Amino acid sequence: MMDKARPHNFLLTGMSDLAGWKEEWREEVFEKIRKNPQHQFLFLSKRPNLLDFETDLENAWFGVTVTRRSELWRIEALRNHVRAKHYHVTFEPLFDDPGEVDLSGIDWIVVGTMTGAQSRKIRTEPEWAWSLTDQAHQRNIPVFMKEDLEPIIGDENMVQEFPEAFEKVLEVQRAWKK
Repeated sequence: MMDKARPHNFLLTGMSDLAGWKEEWREEVFEKIRKNPQHQFLFLSKRPNLLDFETDLENAWFGVTVTRRSELWRIEALRNHVRAKHYHVTFEPLFDDPGEVDLSGIDWIVVGTMTGAQSRKIRTEPEWAWSLTDQAHQRNIPVFMKEDLEPIIGDENMVQEFPEAFEKVLEVQRAWKK
């Protein structure tokens, strides 16, 4: 996967939590990342307080999942426990209004809602998504709203921005398809 010549953006913890990885796994993966600068790699955790490491990887993005206001502590824990070049926050699914969020040092946010059978019971309010978007844009942070928000906020209000490093990868991918 990582040895592809064409650049890709990879989420490496879609079905796991970085906090659950053994240190030797993490170091082995970081070494592969270092040898593949053409790619961008995303990591997520719901337990950043269990992490403690430093990395100078330019193409690794470390993030946390925040689903409600009571989990905002995860953002500060990420900054304190993972000393890295790039941070992101995924607000998904958003169960309540997160209110004012300290996004200092954050490079990208993703906003989404509940999908599947539970989506009828739990609904992200449009004002929550717009508030997060406004707060991020005040700090020049790109925002990516997942497609599942479209029925809630409308196509005309969708924002789907990427950090510059991700845009460069996408440009190369588009050029390769021609």
